[in-house]
Amino acid sequence: MAPRTPKTTKGHWPRTPEPAEKGVTMSRQSVARAHQKIQELSWEPKYHEPVSQYGTDYTFHKAQKKDPLKQVLRSYFPMQEEKDHRVYGAEDGAIRGNMFRQVQERWLEWQKLFLSIIPLPEIAAARAMPLLFRTVPNPELNNGQAVQMIDEVRHSTIQQNLKRIYMQNYIDPAGFNNSLRNFQNDYCGTIGRQFAEGFITGDAITAASIYLTIVAETAFTNTLFVAMPAEAAANGDYLLPTVFHSVQSDESRHISNGYATLLMALSDEQNHQLLERDLRYAWWNNHRVVDAAIGTFIEYGTKDRRKERESYAEMWRRWIYDDYYRSYLVPLEKYGLVIPHDLIEEAWNQIWNKGYVHEVAQFFATGWLANYWRIDPMTEEDFEWFEYKYPGWYDKYGKWWENYARLSEPNGHHPIVAEDVDYQYPHRCWVCMVPCLVREDMVMAEVDGQWRTYCHEACRWTDVEAFRPTFQGRATPNMGQLIGKREWETLYHGWNWADVVSDMGYVRDDGKTMTAQPHLKLGDQKKMWTLDHLRRMGPLLSPNVLLNEMSAEEREAFRANYVRGGPAGRYARADA
Repeated sequence: MAPRTPKTTKGHWPRTPEPAEKGVTMSRQSVARAHQKIQELSWEPKYHEPVSQYGTDYTFHKAQKKDPLKQVLRSYFPMQEEKDHRVYGAEDGAIRGNMFRQVQERWLEWQKLFLSIIPLPEIAAARAMPLLFRTVPNPELNNGQAVQMIDEVRHSTIQQNLKRIYMQNYIDPAGFNNSLRNFQNDYCGTIGRQFAEGFITGDAITAASIYLTIVAETAFTNTLFVAMPAEAAANGDYLLPTVFHSVQSDESRHISNGYATLLMALSDEQNHQLLERDLRYAWWNNHRVVDAAIGTFIEYGTKDRRKERESYAEMWRRWIYDDYYRSYLVPLEKYGLVIPHDLIEEAWNQIWNKGYVHEVAQFFATGWLANYWRIDPMTEEDFEWFEYKYPGWYDKYGKWWENYARLSEPNGHHPIVAEDVDYQYPHRCWVCMVPCLVREDMVMAEVDGQWRTYCHEACRWTDVEAFRPTFQGRATPNMGQLIGKREWETLYHGWNWADVVSDMGYVRDDGKTMTAQPHLKLGDQKKMWTLDHLRRMGPLLSPNVLLNEMSAEEREAFRANYVRGGPAGRYARADA
């Protein structure tokens, strides 16, 4: 039988069949051609005056900056679909392979905090991209921003699903199941919330470009999505590495979006003043929040104490100082941009010499009763590793962690926050909301009739000078301001601790046993802390409220005493 000939339209040659959409692949050349065609579809409407939905104080000219990672949806979706198949396949394999009987309990407890916070920055990043669509007059970059928006929604989705799998399969789901319920008013979540909302508030370029893509994604996703998954694997958790490596594989596109926008801004000399302002603010706020969180997870959430394992300080020096600062930021000086060298060096100084991560972990553990995960005491093996990686660690922090272990089971005493362990409860920083833990760096200022404390001069500068309607004599009406009740303690000033925990909803199903515990011993109810234990405590008092009730002389005496305190939150010595 002769082969059948394809049907034709009269007067036309047979058409080549279209490739199936599922699993479609496109050559690099065809992607570039399609990408170019998409740009030709854009136009400037002549029939009305465009309205700026999201304001910026930056000025842009239609410089033809290129998107180096051209992406179109026809090639994008099959690629992301394949990545999702790998993620969900690994999750199924983890359940079938009994991963949750092998993973370290200490590690998964800290994931209750991490996985309650991280989807919020992701979805805020998705919301940030539309801020740039009208602000950055470049269709090619707008296409890249649209693709990034889809990326960020995907990231939030797979992270929430990871949290759901942990909740369904882990031995203690309490905390996973309600950590978003009071995200706006819990002990630690408020810090993550202010970080994420920095992507979508104030000046559009400051928020969505400098703060998000230039600093957060280009610098700090290295420790977030590369270093942290390595630690997860070392603790028997190979689901988090699968999910977060899938996330990190998208970051190169986001980084290119930010870099191309930065070059457009640099082409106008008027923007340099704003760029230098925003780099200082964005760098310092990212350092305070991301290093506090990821550093604590990696150092205090692990059971892997191999001497050859990198410490967070070593990871930071490699991933952020060398790869970001020296390889990415410093070369921008050739464009005339002033880089915040002093703040980057100070961030390293905070981590290595001032024990910033260790101070944060101690603060989290001090307030364990107001959390929604369990923080177990450090052991002799932990002590030995910390002393090896951070010489002098034990002299600073060892005694406090020994007291934490001693007070971890209820035995007629209060939780550690209400016991005399030579720890002065810290003031919160008005800007980054991480407490003023490096006592020597705390500064104060009276702003809008209120006395505020700041963890460092850089945060004071952000509130008092940078986030204002004028900056160095220049009108900056699009900058936001930091207002409201920003300290968690102020929300509950004068409350009994039991009522605080009940209001946040961090109580187990029996109505009295607390979700959080200062140990991992679930089997014995007598070792579990309940609301009854908390009712014997005095009220929670806000340091900021008390500060504003002081006279000028009392306030100055307090400040002088506070900055002489530490390390490890110790009260200032009388002879200091």
